[in-house]
Amino acid sequence: MFDPKKLDDVVRRLGEGLPEALSDVRSDVEKTVRLGVQQVLSSMDIVTREDFDVQRLVLARTRERLEALEKRVAALEAERAPNVLDVEA
Repeated sequence: MFDPKKLDDVVRRLGEGLPEALSDVRSDVEKTVRLGVQQVLSSMDIVTREDFDVQRLVLARTRERLEALEKRVAALEAERAPNVLDVEA
């Protein structure tokens, strides 16, 4: 998910950017913004960079294994093909 420290930093900077006249409502604005952003992020179908990188590596390994298996199947089929012709003759 989204890094909570980054979210806190964004909300803090937003609060600091409010005019002095609104300093009384700064904490309410920060809470409301934080809650809104958290709800939006939680409703999105996102993954962390770490999860993405792990899945990318898993996919790469799976592709390598698939290619190796395809080569084995092709070799076994090539081996078997002459035997099939001998039996049919």
